[in-house]
Amino acid sequence: MGRRESSAMVLLALVLLHGVQAGRVLPVEEPDVSATVKATRVSVIIIGAGMSGITAGKTLSENGVKDLLILEARDEIGGRMMTHDFGGITIEKGANWIEGVNGPNVNPIIPIAKEIGLVNDRSDFENITNNIYGANGKVDLEVAEPANKFIEDLYESSESLALRLTNDTDVSVLTAQRFYGRFPVTPVEMALDYWYNDFTSAEPPRITSLKNTQPLPTDAIFGDDVYFVHDPRGYKSVVHHLANSYLENKNETITDNRLKLNTLVNKIEYSKEGVEVTTKDGTVYTSDYAIVSVSLGVLQSTAIDFVPDLPFWKLKAIYTFDMAVYTKIFLKFSKKFWSSGSGNKFWLYADERRGYYPIWEVMLN
Repeated sequence: MGRRESSAMVLLALVLLHGVQAGRVLPVEEPDVSATVKATRVSVIIIGAGMSGITAGKTLSENGVKDLLILEARDEIGGRMMTHDFGGITIEKGANWIEGVNGPNVNPIIPIAKEIGLVNDRSDFENITNNIYGANGKVDLEVAEPANKFIEDLYESSESLALRLTNDTDVSVLTAQRFYGRFPVTPVEMALDYWYNDFTSAEPPRITSLKNTQPLPTDAIFGDDVYFVHDPRGYKSVVHHLANSYLENKNETITDNRLKLNTLVNKIEYSKEGVEVTTKDGTVYTSDYAIVSVSLGVLQSTAIDFVPDLPFWKLKAIYTFDMAVYTKIFLKFSKKFWSSGSGNKFWLYADERRGYYPIWEVMLN
């Protein structure tokens, strides 16, 4: 069913590997940094301290590479796992679900979540047809159930078409829906279509890749259950747990000087002699290798100047995808006026305008 911003522990990083020839590291000439602050050279620089960056550092450390440096632009680690205090409740501004559970393979996040006692629960979407509302109130089951059956059949038809596509062929989800002969048009159908597609991909069917979303690889590999994280420590506690396993810390506060926060990288210059990383304050860090684990949005922007430019094949991969955006709006009411209990976690609002505040979740019953 619907899928939201989530995190599976997948190391997804852009690696600049230079200086290796015939199994050895080439001699390195010190660059001329007379106009800048020169930092100590290390073996590996990791740019970004989110899930992928921190995991990269852990993997290197476990394989004997401890001469590393992690540069993070924000004032804390965690990447898009960010929390905020909202009226005494910890809410997630970014990733919120453990996506891909109870399938043929174990999501690597699950053992960590169990080890640290991460507070989470399974999201039950099965009763959604009982919780659809429109401008005139609750939608009758006589209307909701046929609409849901139509959207389910439409989704299955699209998935069947996706499996028949060749490796070099792809279409949008909307194109697949048109092959079915009819696509969502009523407010209830559009709300359910948003639930099945936009909630998963953060993009409407007209621009969502059919091949890459139906079936969703995460579901096929790890399972189609998702678990909502509502831990007072935040989802970022998973990243902190990984970091604390190899970075020096005191009372779980990282004190290791190999992690530098508030360090914004704006230039990466790489060659056979190694890598130079320049930060906003003019400091130049040098290394044999660099791992760039910043977000796709940063890579697509001009925030980091790569010298020389990245090769076409790599830029093509970067520019092919969109940096999708989820907008979360949190509301706190003085009193409860909604139904509570099993099957009342998620509601849909079916408006004449597709995508007009369609998905509601009750955080506290």
